[in-house]
Amino acid sequence: MEAIEFQEFSFRYNNLKEYTLKNINLKLNIGEKILIAGPSGSGKSTLAHCINGLIPFMYEGEIKGKIMVDGIEPHRSSLHDVSRYVGTILQDQDGQFVGISVGEDVAFFYENHNIPKEEMVEGVRKVLTEVGMLDYINETPQNLSGGQKQKISMAGILTSDCEILLFDEPLANLDPASSKKAMKKIADINNRTKKTVIVIEHRIEDVLEQNFDRVILIDNGEIRYDGTPDELLALDLLKKYGIREPLYIEAIKKCDVNITVEDKISYIANTIKFKEALIRNFEEYNMQQEQRQNRELLTIENINFKYFKEQHNILENVSFSINKGELVAILGNNGAGKSTLMKILTGIENQKKGSVKYLGKPIDKWSIKKRADIIGYVMQNPNHMITQNMIFDEVAFALRNRKYDEKSVEEKVLKVLKLCGLYKYRNWPVASLSYGQKKRVTIASILAVEPEIIILDEPTAGQDYRTYKEFMGFIEEVKSAGVTIIMITHDMNLSLEYSDRAIVLSEGKVIGDGSLFSLISDEVLVNKADLQQPSLYKMAEIFDIKEKGAFVAHFIKKMREGFVYE
Repeated sequence: MEAIEFQEFSFRYNNLKEYTLKNINLKLNIGEKILIAGPSGSGKSTLAHCINGLIPFMYEGEIKGKIMVDGIEPHRSSLHDVSRYVGTILQDQDGQFVGISVGEDVAFFYENHNIPKEEMVEGVRKVLTEVGMLDYINETPQNLSGGQKQKISMAGILTSDCEILLFDEPLANLDPASSKKAMKKIADINNRTKKTVIVIEHRIEDVLEQNFDRVILIDNGEIRYDGTPDELLALDLLKKYGIREPLYIEAIKKCDVNITVEDKISYIANTIKFKEALIRNFEEYNMQQEQRQNRELLTIENINFKYFKEQHNILENVSFSINKGELVAILGNNGAGKSTLMKILTGIENQKKGSVKYLGKPIDKWSIKKRADIIGYVMQNPNHMITQNMIFDEVAFALRNRKYDEKSVEEKVLKVLKLCGLYKYRNWPVASLSYGQKKRVTIASILAVEPEIIILDEPTAGQDYRTYKEFMGFIEEVKSAGVTIIMITHDMNLSLEYSDRAIVLSEGKVIGDGSLFSLISDEVLVNKADLQQPSLYKMAEIFDIKEKGAFVAHFIKKMREGFVYE
C-alpha cells in the first residue's frame, strides 16, 4: 500500500518560467526507508514541500497532475491537516522554531493536540534525553549552535505521531558522531514504529550505512533512478549527477575493479573481496611531504571566553597559530566553541582573557570594520547574512559600502559570481534560491572584497558534490594566491581532502593540532571530539593494515587526481 503517490505531477513556482518538477511518477510505500538524493537545485526540496503541504500554502505556484499523501491531496487540504500525516525537519532550522525555550519548542506538537501537562512534560524530557539535549531545556533555541539546533528539531519530530516522517538535510550541521547517531535514531524510528521515513540528504554514505530500502535520484526536476542502494552503487550514476559516492566505493573504483549488484557493496564488510587489489595499489604509494612556509599570520594566545558571568568557559586557554597561505580545518563536537572562536577573531565577540595577533601585533582593540578588511567571515547560516532582495545587490553590498565606483562593483561582482557558479542567477531574487545556493551567495559577497584571511563556517553544508568540488577548486585557487583559509567544518572528507592542518576542539579546549591523517588514528581524540574515522579507515581495519592513516592518505590523493564528471 502506498503512503505517497505522484501521478504525472509537475510544479512551477510563480516567480519562475520553467517547471521545477516535471512529470513525476512515484510511489512510496508504507514503512519504507527512502533516500532522495540529487544535485543542488534538482528539485529535491520542492518535492518535499509538495509532500508536507508547504507547497502551495507557503510557496505558491502552478500544479499539474496528482499527488496523494496518506489518502489526501495536500494542496486541496490545509497545512494543519497535512501536518497530522507528515512530520518534517526543515533544512533551515531557524525557520522552524516557534518556542521561546527549547522545552516550549519541543512541546509544540503536544500543545497543538491538547496533551495533558504532566504527560507533555514527561514526553519532552524523554525526547530531549534521547538526543542528548536535556541540559538545554530552558535555553533559547537561537542561542544554540547549528548542530544543537538540529538535535532540537529531531526531538520535536520524535513527539509526533505522524505516519510519514520527512527529514530535509538532517545531517547538515551535525558533527560526525552526532550524524551517525541521528541516522541510527531515524532508522530505529522506522524499525520500531514502521513509519515511512523519507530522508533528503547529500551525505549519502552516512544514510546508506543504515540499510535503506530505496534510493531515488532526481536531476533537473526528473527522476533519474529509483532502486536499491546496491544497484545504485554498482553504477556510476552518483558521480554523473554530482553526488559523492561513499569513500570506500571511490577507492575500489580507482583500482579499476568491477562492482556488481551481487557484491552487496552497501555493506562495507563485503569489501574484503577487493582486499588484494587495494593493497596492491596502496603498496605503490610513496608519501612525499610538501614543503610549506611557516610565516605566522594569525596568533591566538590563551583565549578565554564566556557569554555570562555565571557560565562556565566556552573557550579555555585556547592557543594556536595560523600560517600564511595555509588551509586549516577547525574540527570538534557541536558546542565545542568553534563558531565562538571565529566570532572572537572577527571582533563580533571580545575575549575575557588572552590576545589575538596579526603579524605579531595585537588586534584586540580593532573594530569589527577594521578587522573585516583583513578577515572575511562567512557565517554558517546564510539567512543570518543576507540583507538584499536581489543576488547581484547582495554580492555588491560590501563593495558599495566601501564606496567603490559602480563600474568596479560590476566587474568584481560578475567575476565572483562566475567563480562561485552563480553567474546565471545574477538577476534572480535571493528568495528563489535553495539553501545551498544562498550559502554560495554569502561566500561570493565576502570574496568580492578580497580579504587576506577568509573564515568559512561549514562552507559545503547543503551543497552537492559537483558544487563542492568546483567551489573547493576555487578556494584552492584563492589559497594558491596567498590567501589564508580557516574552515570550520564537520565534514571529515572535506578536511581530509583539502586541509593542510587540523585543529581539534572539545569542551572549549584545543586537544589536537596537526595532520588529520595522523589525528584520526588517535582513538581517544576521535571519541572525545565526536569525530568519525572515515570509511577508508574502517576498510583498512577490515584489511588488517597497520599504517591506516597512510592508507587513507593514499586513496584520498588518488581521488583528488583526475577528478572528471561525465
